[in-house]
Amino acid sequence: MDNLAPPPATEVAENFAPPPAAEVMARFGARPCPAPGSRQPDFVTLGRRFDEALLYASTAHRQQPRKGTSIPYLSHLLGVASIVLTYHGTEDQAIAGLLHDTVEDCGAEHEPVIAELFGQPVLDMVLACTDARVPAGGQKGDWRRRKEAYLDHLAELPPGDPALLVSCADKVHNAEAILADLETEGLPFWDRFPGKTPEDHLWYYGRLAAFFTDAVSDRLARRLQATVAAIGDLHRRLAAER
Repeated sequence: MDNLAPPPATEVAENFAPPPAAEVMARFGARPCPAPGSRQPDFVTLGRRFDEALLYASTAHRQQPRKGTSIPYLSHLLGVASIVLTYHGTEDQAIAGLLHDTVEDCGAEHEPVIAELFGQPVLDMVLACTDARVPAGGQKGDWRRRKEAYLDHLAELPPGDPALLVSCADKVHNAEAILADLETEGLPFWDRFPGKTPEDHLWYYGRLAAFFTDAVSDRLARRLQATVAAIGDLHRRLAAER
């Protein structure tokens, strides 16, 4: 996604002010859902850091749409965090899911902010999901070279690195969106990505699926592999019918 012009500082401060939800709940006697009598021992309790990350992501990406659509970009960030939690990620990994595109899309100025607010481990995961680190409004490099460098970077991560789950969740959410929109729109869907061919995307997602199948080899990697294969099959069928 192209970088967006940063909003005025006053707007950032206003948008980042915490809502008084707890005060209003208390005034009406509305209480949080209680914990059940028993639950799985690996249940992840999401705390104030996750709440702050939600607000940070909403503030940073508020004006950003999904490419070629009117869908708020936040839908993707929420989707990635949801997948991370569904596949037993930690709170830090879920926070990284919310913020995984903030540096790439909003600018490298967010790096020290993320580190200070959420810690270096979260920033490390965000950067592991980032293929361009330029200031807001800066020119990103060539698409193919960035993707090749990102694939090389993924291969350098050690087994079990927490960023692998976040990155795979990101690619699953993107791939499933591609498949759904390709089914709905047909071949004109690819026009959302000027300067790139369908084969470029099929190459990139094919490489990602192969990497995660080898490096992670779990249910999420298989989900990505199946989705990428379905995208390729659908594209070839639509091209043959044209």
